[in-house]
Amino acid sequence: MNIRLRIYDTKEGSQTVHCKLWNERRVYLRSDSDNMPIPIENPQQHIHFEDRLAGHFPHVPTQGQAELIHAFSRYLFSDQPRCTLMVRGYAGTGKTTSVGAFVRALREIGAPTVLLAPTGRAAKVMQSYAGLSASTIHRQIYRTTKSSDGGTAFGLAPNMKENAVFIVDEASMIGESGGRFEKDKFQPRSLLDDLMEYVFNGAGCRLVLVGDDAQLPPVGHDESPALNEEKMRRDFDLTVATIRLTDVVRQELDSGILSNAHQLRLQIDAQHDGFPQLDLSGHKDIERLDGLELQEQIEDLYARYGEDQVVIITRSNKRANQFNQQIRNRVLWREESIEAGDRLMVVRNNYFWLSGQEAIPTTLIANGDTLIVQKITKRFERYGAPFAEAEVRLVDFPNHPTFEVCLHLSALHTDSPSIPPSEIQALQTAVAEDYMHLGSRTAIKKAVAMDPCFQALQVKFAWAITCHKAQGGQWPAVIVDQGYLQDDMIQIELLRWFYTAFTRAQEKLFLLNFSPSFFSEEK
Repeated sequence: MNIRLRIYDTKEGSQTVHCKLWNERRVYLRSDSDNMPIPIENPQQHIHFEDRLAGHFPHVPTQGQAELIHAFSRYLFSDQPRCTLMVRGYAGTGKTTSVGAFVRALREIGAPTVLLAPTGRAAKVMQSYAGLSASTIHRQIYRTTKSSDGGTAFGLAPNMKENAVFIVDEASMIGESGGRFEKDKFQPRSLLDDLMEYVFNGAGCRLVLVGDDAQLPPVGHDESPALNEEKMRRDFDLTVATIRLTDVVRQELDSGILSNAHQLRLQIDAQHDGFPQLDLSGHKDIERLDGLELQEQIEDLYARYGEDQVVIITRSNKRANQFNQQIRNRVLWREESIEAGDRLMVVRNNYFWLSGQEAIPTTLIANGDTLIVQKITKRFERYGAPFAEAEVRLVDFPNHPTFEVCLHLSALHTDSPSIPPSEIQALQTAVAEDYMHLGSRTAIKKAVAMDPCFQALQVKFAWAITCHKAQGGQWPAVIVDQGYLQDDMIQIELLRWFYTAFTRAQEKLFLLNFSPSFFSEEK
């Protein structure tokens, strides 16, 4: 079977047929040297799907993409148990294009396909390039019930899919925490554990994990566990094939954002500490920004793109708080502690406020979800803390209706990622005192679990966020704040931070207060 592939070359202004090139790659990929560890039962079926998949690429696949096409096809038709394909790729290597083509080819042959991502924003990005609805992992795999004490419990939902392909993007963000809590265990389960259990509980289901292992790993990890091939085989008894895309697509190298991100990636792979050699010459999509220019630049970007399309990425919650207050006071001219139009990021999972909302197909407001305040209906202080009743909407789920919540405003200004556990415990004790008249311990616990102040949503302002919060998202314009820095701090972990921050930008990247030591032309 021949395949006709066309590439549009903007420089030449012409279209070229590349059938011969693709056929040569097919011969190479099917040679005896092929060591793909997943055998297949029907080679002819595999070849036909490979041709079909290649036809969904908008351009001639790179060598790496051609190998990935081959891997996708073999993976799909393997009869190996707990079949998993791990796709790791640098920014700009066509990973997104490849996965999008795979999704379209699967839909074309009627294969059940489920798209997942760790956060709402990452799911939204995935949906945009795949052309198929995507969900967060939490929303897909968990279901909520009422606990015996009147609160909300959540457990693993049944996987009713058969022979489905589960594709999980931004897999580098999946850590070994954040799962469901089992009362008979001493600690919560891992989200990774729960995801594996859910997927492979479905008959004949298989898994694709997509990610960039140069990005920041989950908090508390030195590397991303979901992209560790040896760990996944050992811990979950998976049949794993891996492929890594390393060749940056030629067109992408014209981007200053991606060419500099690529240099960071090479330095990370080489495990070389020290200042990277950033090169901004000849690139209009990346530029340096002085702190004195920041306010004017933000005003210009908001006018050009809109508030929701611009973000500042910084290295600490303290710095994010400072930026957010300056933006509210000097750019948006907000005077109240919280107002209609404020952008908020949820910093702790909450299952309370959406329970009973029939028009919204989930009970989870997830850590990392972004909200827009539609209206403030009440401000008050209780139990020594500030609260507000508000009507809000979820930014990354525009089809969901607005809903009412109680907001715990202390989190807006704390320098920790969320309200410290000690303060939450003190709040629980104070709320319980209001229900002592109920008598029994069970009745008091039920009342506390249903109390709006105890269940108040923890949020921070979201014009400036940390890199971990930005991970999985993309914005047209991104401002990266260097923050406090000494020469001996330029180690691999910080290079991962810069790499992750740089690759959040789609059109324009600003480097705020970056030291001259970062730039090759000034060394």
